[in-house]
Amino acid sequence: MHIEADSPLGSVETRTIDMVPEAERHGSPRSQFTLWFGANMQITAVVDGALAIVFGAEALTAIIGLLIGNVIGGIVMALHSAQGPRLGLPQMISSRVQFGVRGAALPLVLVILMYLGFAATGTVLSGQAINRIFGVSSPEFGILVFGSLTAFVAVVGYRLIHVVGRIATVVGILGFGYLAFQLFAHHDVASAFGQKPFSVATLLLTIALSAGWQMTFAPYVADYSRYLPTRTTIASTYWTTFSGSVIGAQLAMTFGVLVAALGGNFLKNQVGFMGDLAGGPVIAALIFVVIVTGKLTVNCLNAYGGFMTILTTVSGFNNKTQISSRARMLYIVGFVLVSMGVALLASADFLNNFKNFVLLLLAVFVLNLVDYYLVSKEKVDIPALYDCNGRYGAYNPVALGCYVLGVVVQIPFLNQAMYKGPIATMLGGADLSWIVSLVVTCLVYYPLAKRTMKVPATMIYPTDAAPQSAPATRAATPAVAPDARQPA
Repeated sequence: MHIEADSPLGSVETRTIDMVPEAERHGSPRSQFTLWFGANMQITAVVDGALAIVFGAEALTAIIGLLIGNVIGGIVMALHSAQGPRLGLPQMISSRVQFGVRGAALPLVLVILMYLGFAATGTVLSGQAINRIFGVSSPEFGILVFGSLTAFVAVVGYRLIHVVGRIATVVGILGFGYLAFQLFAHHDVASAFGQKPFSVATLLLTIALSAGWQMTFAPYVADYSRYLPTRTTIASTYWTTFSGSVIGAQLAMTFGVLVAALGGNFLKNQVGFMGDLAGGPVIAALIFVVIVTGKLTVNCLNAYGGFMTILTTVSGFNNKTQISSRARMLYIVGFVLVSMGVALLASADFLNNFKNFVLLLLAVFVLNLVDYYLVSKEKVDIPALYDCNGRYGAYNPVALGCYVLGVVVQIPFLNQAMYKGPIATMLGGADLSWIVSLVVTCLVYYPLAKRTMKVPATMIYPTDAAPQSAPATRAATPAVAPDARQPA
């Protein structure tokens, strides 16, 4: 879906779920590092690290487990990012290869709910920080201000989002570096270690915390690498994304482990604790700005990705390939308003336990990777992604069945606040659900997909978007019938 030619920073982005032509590609892989470092070096990642201590892990065990999980999950999310320059497409449109043009609606609806839940959680914390900056007690004020900032950046789009990521990287390093200095200067950090015995169950649970954190970025990543030139190598996109996300998350989570292990009221008053640790009202206000900047980065990803995922879902049924600027803005503003409403109305328990739901999405990301790298081997018929009568059809029962299987097999292995499965109980509380889901889904889907997928002989591009280096792979026909090309 396209509105008009791409525009410079400061004006509204025009591309949505259509392929970005080579003439509009720009930037370098370095932008992936700063975006994902900034999106991970933030207060919610600190909370995730602190939860490892709450769940019973010893501090050193927690730090090692979080590192293992971040690396494992980072591999999955970075492999998705590497698809961006090759396909020139946002992440979730490519799920139509596996599920079909309309069948993709099943995982897409769940991803939309994920975006909303994460956006609402971030809005609550950022609203608290904004209220403290301005000395306001009404929660509505901070939420309204933060929601407005989120909507503005998401509407302007890709270029501005990357600028915010660069700012968040610098601000995050300075802000959290100062907080770490304060922590070491005023607390006996060494006493945080050795408080509890080592436990395999808590190690596995800690690995799951960070692996799940990283893998939930899988629906996001190609959205922000798709404008990179086609000549960009897979390795450069992969490593800049991987390193930015893993390093940013690990630093923030390690800080969370230390503040939780040292005691205090961090989890009861996360924003207030950070301000108190800063020392003095002026420095505390600056730390609140750090919190807002980091959360703004990731919340813009939620609004931007949420809008495109909604559009991907809707377009599978109405066959429209164009959208007006006004409609694009309304999609984004509508999403932000709903997330603000959830932030105001949802209970704290709902937002804290929301991450449990996200584990059910992991099978979607594995299906995409198995198909792209092992079955299709980086060959996609891009025009067919927009045509129910094309190569991928409306529904793919193989992928849909494997996805449901990937969700069901997790249940006995889950160890979450809302449910603890019998096998998790037998294993002393170790949560292996995500590992079981990934392994079973891969083993079942791969042989079935090899037999049933209609893989093109080479990459097939739209006639108006193919790279100059690949004229032989251009599609001869438009993505959909001409009468479907009406603005929303």
